[in-house]
Amino acid sequence: MADNTSPQLDRLIEGYRRFRQSGWTPNRERWATLREGQEPEVMVIACSDSRVDPSQIFDMAPGEAFVVRNVAAMVPPFETNPGHHGVSAALEFAVQVLKVKEIVVMGHGMCGGCKAALTQDLVGAEPGEGGFIADWMSLFDEARVPVVAEHGTHGREAERAMELAGVKASLANLRTFPCIRRKERDGDLRLTGAFFAISDGLLHVLDESTGEFSPAQ
Repeated sequence: MADNTSPQLDRLIEGYRRFRQSGWTPNRERWATLREGQEPEVMVIACSDSRVDPSQIFDMAPGEAFVVRNVAAMVPPFETNPGHHGVSAALEFAVQVLKVKEIVVMGHGMCGGCKAALTQDLVGAEPGEGGFIADWMSLFDEARVPVVAEHGTHGREAERAMELAGVKASLANLRTFPCIRRKERDGDLRLTGAFFAISDGLLHVLDESTGEFSPAQ
């Protein structure tokens, strides 16, 4: 009989077993409630990076947040052209169906996607060889311009500036969605930018009135 396991899958299964013992079994009442539906009040848009799990960083229990993760925690602008709009569909569901009250866009330090946007090393690559990443990160081209003008395209200072600019760009793109703009105007929805620094584990929150990120109190 063929061996269908691997060290990687074995680790996942072991994790699942721990979850059954310490996460699911002691909280059956909670899971029974979640079986009937979800009512999260927060949506978190975060990067796919394995080091920045929003549930871990915010210590959230199942059902507390509707989470979307993609390269660089990016929100594309509102568009109606044909295509498969995964992030837009998630936003629509969170805002219109779940009626979340807060959307947090959380960027992070050492972000490979933002570095690709900054250096543009993958521009011209074929799909499957870096072209998908380059195309996705081209959505940050406008945000890149002032970063490059001040910091250049290489070095940690430039990368950090691009990571912060990316959060602001995604917030701006969120506000191109009519339903989000309307709900924010009416006080039914709040948008927040955040940044998690892997180097020191600190969460920074954006003050949009000043454009500055400060450590969360």
